[in-house]
Amino acid sequence: MTSAANTPLPVSDDVLHSERILIIDFGSQVTQLIARRIRESGVYSEIHPFNQVSEETIRAFAPKAVILSGGPASAGEIETPRAPDGLWDMGLPVLGICYGEMTMAQQLGGKVTGSDHQEFGRTSVEISGECALFDGVWKPGEKHLVWMSHGDRIETIPEGFRSCATTPTAPYAAIADEERKFYGVQFHPEVVHTPDGARLLANFTHRIAGCAGNWTMSAFKDDEIAKVRDQVGAGRVICGLSGGVDSSVVAALLHEAIGDQLTCVFVDTGLMRQGEGEEVVTLFRDHYNIPLVHCDAADLFLGKLDGVADPETKRKIIGATFIDVFEEEAGKIEGAEFLAQGTLYPDVIESVSFTGGPSVTIKSHHNVGGLPDRMKLKLVEPLRELFKDEVRVLGRELGLPESMVGRHPFPGPGLAIRLPGGVTPEKVDILRRADAVYLEEIRAEGLYDEIWQAFCVLLPVQTVGVMGDARTYEYVLALRAVTSTDGMTAESFAFSHEFLTRVSGRIINEVRGINRVVYDVTSKPPGTIEWE
Repeated sequence: MTSAANTPLPVSDDVLHSERILIIDFGSQVTQLIARRIRESGVYSEIHPFNQVSEETIRAFAPKAVILSGGPASAGEIETPRAPDGLWDMGLPVLGICYGEMTMAQQLGGKVTGSDHQEFGRTSVEISGECALFDGVWKPGEKHLVWMSHGDRIETIPEGFRSCATTPTAPYAAIADEERKFYGVQFHPEVVHTPDGARLLANFTHRIAGCAGNWTMSAFKDDEIAKVRDQVGAGRVICGLSGGVDSSVVAALLHEAIGDQLTCVFVDTGLMRQGEGEEVVTLFRDHYNIPLVHCDAADLFLGKLDGVADPETKRKIIGATFIDVFEEEAGKIEGAEFLAQGTLYPDVIESVSFTGGPSVTIKSHHNVGGLPDRMKLKLVEPLRELFKDEVRVLGRELGLPESMVGRHPFPGPGLAIRLPGGVTPEKVDILRRADAVYLEEIRAEGLYDEIWQAFCVLLPVQTVGVMGDARTYEYVLALRAVTSTDGMTAESFAFSHEFLTRVSGRIINEVRGINRVVYDVTSKPPGTIEWE
């Protein structure tokens, strides 16, 4: 992923990866969604930044088709990102999305200019002509809802192209050169706000590019087990087990591949949800009989965090302390040669930066950082090709319980970043108990699987209250629950007033230290899902 533009992209001759879609990334915030939608249709896809892709690397990668992503630049300006010029003569189907459509038009002889009428958000497009991209989905004369995000417009299209869809301000909302199998759409089919987007992308990969769909999680599991056995041989592997979905799936996969050659190290930071530490030990040591080192380091972590308010400082303390504890425990395991990590494909993508980095960094990643080079262990990263939702599917393939693989996302620093202001053992205990009540009520209502993520935030604010005949001055608790398909956008979950009243009553009555409960209805954007 960090290869220079003149270095061939990795290619595999196995069946699982025999059909490959190359996504050239121009810096859109939603490029990852393109890859996920493609994979959902059973086709393997990879994302590579535009400045590390050349004609030679494309030929070496041997894709069945190429997709050009959106991006923040203006295709009509000089010295803006471009697809390799040789792409257009390779005989490959090409789909340009938003900026990708515009750079395609500009590079092939059309003209792109700034528009007086920008389009951001939901828009209705009118289908003006038949197109292989629309087969079985849209028909001429129909209008369909899509998601737009652009400030430029195509003034003229290249020779050989025709318009297939329009809006009042975008006469070329979709264009096609059927002979060369070049297609462009001004809207974003990869986002859920374009309801038919997944079907359009499947048309491109299956009908136009001719992919059959060999990418399945069952095949991936068998392929990855074989790779792990080949890499590890008779060696011993250490796996850092956090209790989250990613590390749990890694541990289960490695155990199926190499059995007792695996030892898991579970560093309990004291910042997990109620009962989760015990669940980890019970599942992996008692149920799977995986050798497990359980290090209870709660006092150490909470001691170092005591009174720390800055969220980035919290992350650094937790990351550094985790590394120290893990390194000490790992050093006690004789003969260990490999370290297993739950690196995911988004981690791989995000480790590659563009010139100047067009994608804006919102905050540092929740997960703790990498382990030091001095450990001298070779890495085993069986999930590095997968997105988070694919990891959950793999977990089910491996037989992990739904209570584990279906668990709501939980940040690496744990409850520490759900405590704005200073962290203290007392606040952690209050938050943990309130969170347990909240999740218990959500499950009892049958809502857990409808919600992407639900949690509590203990605010650094105390308010006056009355309990019995006494005046209280205690903390405010914020409840948060969102719906989402990918975590990139989210809406607050519409609980009934009765539900919120019941939860509030239980928390105030059962958790000493809280006398007021509020509900966060902020969407993402403008907010983020977590508060820190």
